[in-house]
Amino acid sequence: MTNLGSLLDQAAEDHPDRPALRMDDLVLTYAQLHQAAGRMSTLLAGAGIEPGDRVGIMMPNVPAFPIAFYGALAAGAVVVPMNPLLKSREVGYYLSDSGAKVVLAWSTAAGEAAKGAADAGAQAITVAAPDAADVLADQDPATGPSGLRVRGDDDDAVILYTSGTTGKPKGAQLTHANLIRNAELTARTLLQSHPDDVLMGCLPLFHVFGLTCGLNASITTGSMLTLLPRFDPGKALEIIKRDGVTIFEGVPTMYAAILHHPGADPAMAASLRVCVSGGAAMPVEILRGFEEKFGCVILEGYGLSETSPVASFNQPDQVRKPGSIGTPVEGVQMRLVDDAGQTVTEGEIGEIAIRGHNVMKGYWDKPAATAEAMTDGWFRTGDLAKVDSDGYYYIVDRKKDLIIRGGYNVYPREIEEVMHEHPAVAEVAVIGIPHAELGEEVAVAVALKPGADATPDELRSFVKDRVAAYKYPRQVWLVQSLPKGPTGKILRREVHPPQEAG
Repeated sequence: MTNLGSLLDQAAEDHPDRPALRMDDLVLTYAQLHQAAGRMSTLLAGAGIEPGDRVGIMMPNVPAFPIAFYGALAAGAVVVPMNPLLKSREVGYYLSDSGAKVVLAWSTAAGEAAKGAADAGAQAITVAAPDAADVLADQDPATGPSGLRVRGDDDDAVILYTSGTTGKPKGAQLTHANLIRNAELTARTLLQSHPDDVLMGCLPLFHVFGLTCGLNASITTGSMLTLLPRFDPGKALEIIKRDGVTIFEGVPTMYAAILHHPGADPAMAASLRVCVSGGAAMPVEILRGFEEKFGCVILEGYGLSETSPVASFNQPDQVRKPGSIGTPVEGVQMRLVDDAGQTVTEGEIGEIAIRGHNVMKGYWDKPAATAEAMTDGWFRTGDLAKVDSDGYYYIVDRKKDLIIRGGYNVYPREIEEVMHEHPAVAEVAVIGIPHAELGEEVAVAVALKPGADATPDELRSFVKDRVAAYKYPRQVWLVQSLPKGPTGKILRREVHPPQEAG
């Protein structure tokens, strides 16, 4: 059996003195990270954690997160990553639904974590030091039988809760085999990384993108992960220059923020050799603008919490098609299906279904939801796409975000791509709003670039000149910024038009 925690064991053996983590002036070598994780394992065992028990981790991107993560795995626990911004009611739900016995919470989240843990009958342990030294000082590294030896392959390693856009969040059960294979595949074939690489750690580690493609992928190759607890484009550029970052991973809004940052100097990012985008569709104008300014290719990929996450990618050694999510990664199959689950005719839009080593075991304690999402091993994603003759997939939109206006399908992403072509536009969210006669009307919220000027009428006319009459937005309004999730992904479901929108 292979346990995800064995990645750190191997890295510490091969590269004990190499830096594994950095956050500003705090640097931990692989030997130090491994020892700290061993102390965390002892702490959790003392708190009553046995192999198979669930442990919540509620922390931002500080070194204490990887220490807690690998320490929990060493104890044989199943990790439940949690956003440190969750409120007590949400914490209580995550802990009670997963049956977690303990939650390790960052100091700023301690109050909400303690309340939620009390409601769920769990124990909350507060961590205040960036390297968790405050809770580990009195602990000896584990020397007895490790949970690593009794957990592996098809056992749960992580229960990752989905965003819950269609109800309460569901816990995707990701196995040790799921996560090891995805991390190794990402490092070897997509990032083509090696021990001298430095990865930018600004994606939240409690999210599957940052966890697999950032933390676990860097541990796989003995690279350094440099952490940024809260994303800021100016600070990100400073870290890239300071640490010689070679691999940047982000969501589209991060690339847009760096591109539009007034102090963005291409020389600050001269060390970059590859950039990766995922988590949401990358507007082609942002991709082109970033590549032209910084001279680094962005490889766009696709995945979900339920697929560990990477499912498809614009592979570095193959043709790259801007606007595409690429082709399925090694060992993974993708196809487009209709509502009945049948493969659609070539050239038609269908829902992406995925089968392979990356697909979750199921939703924790929700057999009905698992059965609805998975048929014969195929996971239905809820994402609509097209595929070209070369096998490259193009996301059209989320199935539930589709706007049906007067019987015609309008895909928000298409309209957002057009709006991004306007020179004043920084961020866009297209939504459908109720209409008495048409069913739905197309509406759009726009955030402008710093110092830019454009009116709603001008923006509406810009799109009207470029798309069919039934597609252009009748309502356009300006906002300072758009609501975003923990990774920086724009949340369309939280965008609402003001009464006076024109």
